[in-house]
Amino acid sequence: MPTATRRLAVGPGKGASGWDAGVVPFPVFRRTHRTRAMRRAALGAVLALPLGGIARAAWGLPVALGAHPRQLRPTVAGSPHFADGRFHNTVPTPVLPPASARAGLLRQIHEGRHVGLPGRPIPLARPDLPAEAADLAVTWFGHSSALLEIDGARVLVDPVWGERVSPSPVFGPQRLHPAPVPFSTLPQVDAVLISHDHYDHLDLPTVRAIVREQDAPFVVPLGIGVHLRFWGVPEDRIIELDWDQEAKVAGLTLTCTEARHFSGRFFARNTTLWASWVIAGPRHRTFFGGDTGYTPAFAGIGARLGPFDLTLLPIGAYNEAWRAMHMDPEEAVRAHGDLGGRVLLPVHWATFNLAFHRWAEPIQRLCAAAERSDVRLVVPLPGQRVDLLAPPPVQDWWTAVGSAVDDADPTADPHEVTPRS
Repeated sequence: MPTATRRLAVGPGKGASGWDAGVVPFPVFRRTHRTRAMRRAALGAVLALPLGGIARAAWGLPVALGAHPRQLRPTVAGSPHFADGRFHNTVPTPVLPPASARAGLLRQIHEGRHVGLPGRPIPLARPDLPAEAADLAVTWFGHSSALLEIDGARVLVDPVWGERVSPSPVFGPQRLHPAPVPFSTLPQVDAVLISHDHYDHLDLPTVRAIVREQDAPFVVPLGIGVHLRFWGVPEDRIIELDWDQEAKVAGLTLTCTEARHFSGRFFARNTTLWASWVIAGPRHRTFFGGDTGYTPAFAGIGARLGPFDLTLLPIGAYNEAWRAMHMDPEEAVRAHGDLGGRVLLPVHWATFNLAFHRWAEPIQRLCAAAERSDVRLVVPLPGQRVDLLAPPPVQDWWTAVGSAVDDADPTADPHEVTPRS
């Protein structure tokens, strides 16, 4: 059975992390006439649903939410990063945007939900996965889900095959493209890494598929193992780690490293830990950022555990209001440099509409920033496998997809914008 050992101790950090625990971290605003009107409209929409629709929307909610905070406390309370009933970032991380920005964000929430839709269908690739894992390769499935091949072992990171990143089968962000391959077609993997417990990174239907079809252990930050046990994952398939602890699995060293984010699957926030991951084999090293804001901790991770043959870093779902929790593309390039990365693969974009930027904007900005900093990129299609010992040149496949609003009538209602056929 895999074992975990502590490497370093990091003192408890100060700072606040209290965003809404939904998929997109919208802040809580003071009551205004407009917010009251929006709440009444939302309530009216729910009440207008047929009884069967309400039942379907609520089906499975208690289970999908995961373990109760009381169940989490015995596992997480001993962490040096846990204080006053929650986990903390080690650098100040604002809970709310400045008051001057709140009106603009509220307007975005109300009017800009459809800005992030693609203009045309997103092309997919069907990966040709070898029987034996390669020395260094990666298959990106969209958003933050990827299959890493490192020194003959396979690691699946933040796998999400569900149709919605939500506890409800009816409400919440829906896929912008299908999963490139059925989950059942994946080869056996050696480990499943989870970065944190948000629905777009920890998906209950996918967890159930892993338990049913794979034998690998889940390697997770503190507290997420309690969710997994609540969902019936066997105890001997769960390894929970704090920052700077490591586990040995299939010849790899998996180190739980710091990230700057937040956690929560309902109203209780920051009751489980969030993390990035270092996956190190005898010859190659990869860094998986999961979901994070920019943090000076990246330089320390690079110095202690790098350099890295590959970094997978988030570039999408950014907004000025929550910039502390989500990196923008330029910050991803900076983090890649801090980490000592050789090749950067962008994640956390393309698959779900989680912010208010145009669909293609993150990758366009990333390519420009990477060119300025002489950073080598790989930008596969969802489903495409890339051999990182001979990485291919970047081929622009996203411009043909475009963004739904690019050719829209500027006088049209933004709620009426739909993807072009």
